[in-house]
Amino acid sequence: MDKKFTSWTAMAQSDIETAELIASTLQSGFNFELFNTGDSLWIVAVWPDKTRTAFRIAFALNGHFENVVVTDRKGLLQIRANTRLGKYNTEVSFPEKKGHLVRYTTTFEADFSFCIPFWPRDIVPLTKTGSFENTSAKIHTSQIGTRSGLIYFSLTRPKTGSVFYFQNLSALSDYCEATQTSIGETVGGEWPEIGFQLPVSQENPLPAGKKVVLTDAFVLLSETVPVSEPEITQSFIENLANVYIHLPKPDTEYHDWLSLSQKAMDDLQHNKGCWTQAGGIPYLNAYLCDYKTPPEIMVQLSVLLPLKEFSDWKKIKPELYNELKCTLPEFYDDRIESIVRWLPALSEELDNSEEQKKEMVMDSWYLHHPLMNLARLALAGDKISKKLLLKSVDFAVKVARHFKYEWPVFYKMDTLEVIRKETEPGRGGERDVAGSYAHLMLLVWKLTDNPLYFREAEKAARKLEGLGFDIFYQANNTAFAATALLELFKLTGKQNYLESSFACLAGLFKNMRLAECNYGNTKHYPNFFTVFPLNEAPYSAAYEEVEVYAALYDYVLSSEGITMPSGLLLLLSEFIKYSLSRMPYYYPPMLPRDILSDEVRTGELQHSLWIPLEDLNDGWEKAGQVGQEVYGAGLPFAVVSRQYYRLEEEDLLFFVDYPVKGFRKISNNLHFHTLGSSLMPCHVYIIGHREHKVSTHTDTVASKSIAPGLMQYAITGNSKVKISW
Repeated sequence: MDKKFTSWTAMAQSDIETAELIASTLQSGFNFELFNTGDSLWIVAVWPDKTRTAFRIAFALNGHFENVVVTDRKGLLQIRANTRLGKYNTEVSFPEKKGHLVRYTTTFEADFSFCIPFWPRDIVPLTKTGSFENTSAKIHTSQIGTRSGLIYFSLTRPKTGSVFYFQNLSALSDYCEATQTSIGETVGGEWPEIGFQLPVSQENPLPAGKKVVLTDAFVLLSETVPVSEPEITQSFIENLANVYIHLPKPDTEYHDWLSLSQKAMDDLQHNKGCWTQAGGIPYLNAYLCDYKTPPEIMVQLSVLLPLKEFSDWKKIKPELYNELKCTLPEFYDDRIESIVRWLPALSEELDNSEEQKKEMVMDSWYLHHPLMNLARLALAGDKISKKLLLKSVDFAVKVARHFKYEWPVFYKMDTLEVIRKETEPGRGGERDVAGSYAHLMLLVWKLTDNPLYFREAEKAARKLEGLGFDIFYQANNTAFAATALLELFKLTGKQNYLESSFACLAGLFKNMRLAECNYGNTKHYPNFFTVFPLNEAPYSAAYEEVEVYAALYDYVLSSEGITMPSGLLLLLSEFIKYSLSRMPYYYPPMLPRDILSDEVRTGELQHSLWIPLEDLNDGWEKAGQVGQEVYGAGLPFAVVSRQYYRLEEEDLLFFVDYPVKGFRKISNNLHFHTLGSSLMPCHVYIIGHREHKVSTHTDTVASKSIAPGLMQYAITGNSKVKISW
């Protein structure tokens, strides 16, 4: 089959062959050559085997580059050029002295205002014969929606190596703001025409006299061609971490999560829109003021579990905790001997408007999620949860065996009839459910010491082998799967479990956005390192975010002593740090009223209420279109119990925005160890009015006053910290 490409790509090879070489530099065995072909500036990577790959670093639109001036400043190439449309400035740099990483950044200033209706992609293979038919590549993964602007591919004919391409989409914010465009779906394509394509606009012109970045790309070259799924997913993690180190990153900010917890608790308890009454028992609604949909067990437990963690941290059981616990037995259905999704007493009120809004229809992940939370509560000593769990878990085993550990999307609980088999044709069902089931089985095994459940965990885990990025279905369940697989590796020593665990994490990082989109409505809240709940989800969601955050925090603690990809701990810890800075902006009071949706799909939206929004969207899409999710209200409770450490007798409170281990008090000193990478900064915040000193190893860390009684100390990951007073 003929390869499809545009005329701009078709002419690239002959244009480069006849163009003048205007600069070249040798970097770690790769030669990089700079060409001006008239309408484009190219940098050509010449591989050690003489294969050549061209990267378009500047495009002249309908003009030609003139007055091109190249300056070589010790390996940093600076190119100035003009066209009839405006002025270009391009920098080509090599961030690593001994690596194969190249970065090119192009800034443009228009002489007059005009629209941009087309832009070619920026990666083209070059061949000796000039025919693209003599080349082939395997694209391992590329951008979906507004996730990170990346594409990872291997050159397979000739078998040369692999390319990890990352477009710093943060840098495009000024361009997107001016043209009212989005960074979504900008990096991808089909071989041989792949890479970045600037978002185009035929309605909103680029203004004159305004400097905007048109591209800021990182290209990481490797002579290795990964073949197996473990090789692909682990090299993806390493490459992403390698680029991340050099990526411009926004600052983070401290939030008073204790105050947020109190506000959330008050609104959750006292706002009647959060509750539905049935049979004299109050139940949490899934969404604020959604009285049409019957109560769901996942909603009660998604708030109850983090509330239990918060209660243990605070050493006080709030009234809300007992109220929610009393709802749980009402979800048990004697007909199938298991808990069910919808409250049986009100199941006749289901409106059948969606596949899952029918009695006895189960979304596969939805059975395991509440059972996992029951298991966690049972392991913490809750008798009601233990009784419900043990009465229901055999049904979960029955379902798993019936589907041979490969779950469909929807099935009927009473007959096990499949309602929808696949997420998309040819994509299979909810593949990460095998991982959440394994997680559940391990929890039940710990609770009962019954080896049957351990065997079940292993059977399910084996179904994930070789799936790579395709394990990912729903972010929180993929995170639970990663944790279960890590634990199975620690218990059995079987390397395949560890490889599948890393594949889960690769799938999560693929579905994150390592960009700060400062355009449209998105500029009103931080959004760097956002995780998306589903493969195709157009927005981020509070509930999945907090569960991924909590699962990955616990993953970092559990991974001590495990040999992992060197960049993995760096990425995990950085995700946690940025989550803590971002997640408060799911609360409507943190956002300008005018960026909130006037129309809400489910229930109502109240701007003053500290109940998180379901959805934060891209660009000019308004936030909160789905509604306020009550089931995400456990957000601050999960954070407080993980990030704060207190010394009551000293009247001191500590917050660290990285995962931490080894808290211990010795006399008037507190010692702990930050995890993650020493290449990345993190912070210690001390709340209290006592005088204190913070040091890492032997160096005293400078302090910064954030507010009265709140001091900030900048440290790094993988540091031994001592606080003295």
